[in-house]
Amino acid sequence: MKPTFYVTTPIYYVNDVPHIGHAYTTVAGDVLARYKRLMGYDVYFLTGSDEHGQKVEKAATTAGETPLELADRVVKRFQALWGRLGISHNDFIRTTQERHKNGVSRIFENILEKGDIYLGEYEDWYCTPCETFWTETQLIEGRCPDCNRPVEKLKEESYFFRMSKYQGELLSYIEANPDFIQPKSKRNEIISFINEGLRDLSVSRTTFSWGIPVPGNNRHIIYVWFDALTNYITALGYPDETGNYGRYWPVDVHLIGKDILRFHAVYWPTFLMAAGLPLPKKVFAHGWWTVEGQKMSKSLMNVVEPNMLIDKYGVDAVRYFLLREVPFGLDGDFSHSALVQRINSDLANDIGNLLSRSTAMAVKYFNGILPSAGLLTETDHSLRHKTEAMVTIVDKFVDELAFSKALQAIWEVISAGNKYIDDMAPWTLAKDPANSGRLATVMYTLLESQRITHCILSAFLPATAAKALSSLGWNETLTKEGLVWGGLKDGAKITKAEALFPRIEE
Repeated sequence: MKPTFYVTTPIYYVNDVPHIGHAYTTVAGDVLARYKRLMGYDVYFLTGSDEHGQKVEKAATTAGETPLELADRVVKRFQALWGRLGISHNDFIRTTQERHKNGVSRIFENILEKGDIYLGEYEDWYCTPCETFWTETQLIEGRCPDCNRPVEKLKEESYFFRMSKYQGELLSYIEANPDFIQPKSKRNEIISFINEGLRDLSVSRTTFSWGIPVPGNNRHIIYVWFDALTNYITALGYPDETGNYGRYWPVDVHLIGKDILRFHAVYWPTFLMAAGLPLPKKVFAHGWWTVEGQKMSKSLMNVVEPNMLIDKYGVDAVRYFLLREVPFGLDGDFSHSALVQRINSDLANDIGNLLSRSTAMAVKYFNGILPSAGLLTETDHSLRHKTEAMVTIVDKFVDELAFSKALQAIWEVISAGNKYIDDMAPWTLAKDPANSGRLATVMYTLLESQRITHCILSAFLPATAAKALSSLGWNETLTKEGLVWGGLKDGAKITKAEALFPRIEE
């Protein structure tokens, strides 16, 4: 039996147009999913859309359509973008699907029957864009502390979840599982939030109708965060334990943006505790992207649109930049000049140049038929060891979600390959037939190092790796066995590689 691995992105709100932040989380999830499949795991990778709530209802009314029409229209944009970015998700959950509504109703009912959801009355300041209630003391100059927009005083009958009851249990879980909330700075933030005291949470609304009704009282709509968070189990078929839910839950990692950490690290685990269900193994909150040093916002008209980036630079260049430029977990700044510099130096010069030089020499000196290697010298061994060590290093970094460090380790082997060509000077060896055995060993070492590199890179840059492996005459299924030295066989057909990444002239 293969070990399982379950990874999720947040479900994206349909009141938004896909931007670089959505692409960032989803590409990270895709790299993790592809990498774990390569390593022999049975992977389930989930993404989806969050389609209920007052914001969607309002936006639809303004646009003169039904909320579902609005959702159908916007969801297509996300799905089309995931297709273009090469996202390999197993499932796309929509909160308007029956499978989701059924699962949400069931978990709500379970907690209600247990007495951890009760009917009361709520009065506080409500921010519609954030779908969040705030107390007077939490407001900043009378406005929402998260988005700085105006709030309104709401008083309504509401169902409450006894979140306060689970304060001690949640703290104990966080302490017993140091990796549960990452990065560490975010873990400390959540611990201090919990220590301030958890209040019971309002989990229903009566002021709008677009959502899932409370079982047995359809005047109430289930709070959009209770509804949305449950997607991670409803997509697996919860409450049916015989299928995917029994197989993949608890999740290995929820990838999220830092703005929704509290919902994932406080609300969600306490809902699960109340329902008697296992908790996630890890919640990882990554940073935000600014654009040329400024916060991304519609009003500044500086929202980076991923389709435009793909049109201009190509899909793998965008994937590479997103994960290489900034350590995952920190904030990053997007600029076209930084992206162009990465393309020209790392992609065109380093990796592209290495492959086109090597394959061109194999065609020139051996008619594109891979020769067998003789005994390796110390220099050959050095490139081989570097390549083999890189496999172990990348594995460690991907497990830590340190994508930038993983790519750095891969690039060290690419740089070593370029230096190896310069040191070995195959063009000089080719001048003397007496050196043909040595030349064969050099070419084999050079090409085999790249084969392993591109097998690993298939998780990060799938289209590029497929092209490279094809020119290297290696058309096997990608598995971890392919990461062992010696995969290229004598007689493999090498073809001259086209430029993987053409240079971009500014």
